[in-house]
Amino acid sequence: MIDKKTNEIVTIGRRKRASARVRIKPGSGQFIVNGRPVADYLARETLVQMATQPFDVTETNERFDVRARCNGGGLAGQAGALRMGIARALVQDNENLRVVLRGAGLLTRDAREVERKKYGQPGARKRFQFSKR
Repeated sequence: MIDKKTNEIVTIGRRKRASARVRIKPGSGQFIVNGRPVADYLARETLVQMATQPFDVTETNERFDVRARCNGGGLAGQAGALRMGIARALVQDNENLRVVLRGAGLLTRDAREVERKKYGQPGARKRFQFSKR
């Protein structure tokens, strides 16, 4: 979807319990997440690489400015949500990039979530020690 006021492409990416509302527009490569530069916000280089992977795959580095709002989950989930949101936005900008991004697996929602803890057990699958007597 294109925002009429700011002329930005707006998309949503999700991963685990995290969601990211991503806005991209042609620019100089500025990447802001929750009001902070992406390297400061995500803290780890691997997470920054994960979030910027769609730009690397499509070779569109420093052609777009990114503003994003992330909430929920942890930093890894938010980085995955950013990656998906950016990939979706790039497809809206240029439909020809869909094949490349789909091939890299960046347009598929990773539906894996944490399994809930059950009563009578210490975790989701783990059992308390069994005693026969």
